[in-house]
Amino acid sequence: MVVVRMSRQGSKKRPFYRIVAADKRRARDGRFIELLGTYDPRTKSFKLDAERYGHWLKHGAQASETVASLIRRQARAAAATAKA
Repeated sequence: MVVVRMSRQGSKKRPFYRIVAADKRRARDGRFIELLGTYDPRTKSFKLDAERYGHWLKHGAQASETVASLIRRQARAAAATAKA
């Protein structure tokens, strides 16, 4: 089973995450199938290849709760800026 989740990068006390499509049985920071985006919690910078994310969801992948909440937050922010 494929999951879309975050893989921790960066050094101690300076986290940086990759959004990846990976086999559920693999280690959190282990081998992954495809890199879909990045997230920097210190600057709240979030980048995602929406086309590839949609592709993986369409083919049965499940997003982790954290990734899903980041995407919801980004969608709300985009809607708020479009409304204003």
